[in-house]
Amino acid sequence: MFYESPVGRLTVLLEEDIIRGIVFGHHVSDGKFNDDPVFGMKIFDEFAAYFSGKSKKIDLNFKPDGSEFQRKVWHMLLKIPYGETATYSGIAEKIGKPKAIRAVGTACGSNPIPILIPCHRVVGKDGSLTGYAGGLENKKTLLEIENKNK
Repeated sequence: MFYESPVGRLTVLLEEDIIRGIVFGHHVSDGKFNDDPVFGMKIFDEFAAYFSGKSKKIDLNFKPDGSEFQRKVWHMLLKIPYGETATYSGIAEKIGKPKAIRAVGTACGSNPIPILIPCHRVVGKDGSLTGYAGGLENKKTLLEIENKNK
């Protein structure tokens, strides 16, 4: 399914009632899709509330596929509060791998469910916007939306 957002079209990849991926732009997949209009409306309502600032959390079921290390990083990303940021080095320290800063960046870049797993909230040690699979302009827009609605 597709959702037109402030950061462009989002393709939401579904398997039954679980989000398996979110892709910036148009994407086609061979996966099984849930075409239940009620579930589709729930997704639309959750995204609309998030992007308008009415909700600080998108309440949908999701399950990312990844390595144990990636899942640890993604779990830490879920703990970054709405409208706040963390650093790659800070995440590396929190997962007990203080020298794995680049690996944390790689895990963020391979996050299959951006926005729900908020890798856009991770910045460089100096606060600069660095790397984002959806593009730095989209990362900036997502952070601006959250900062405006804190």
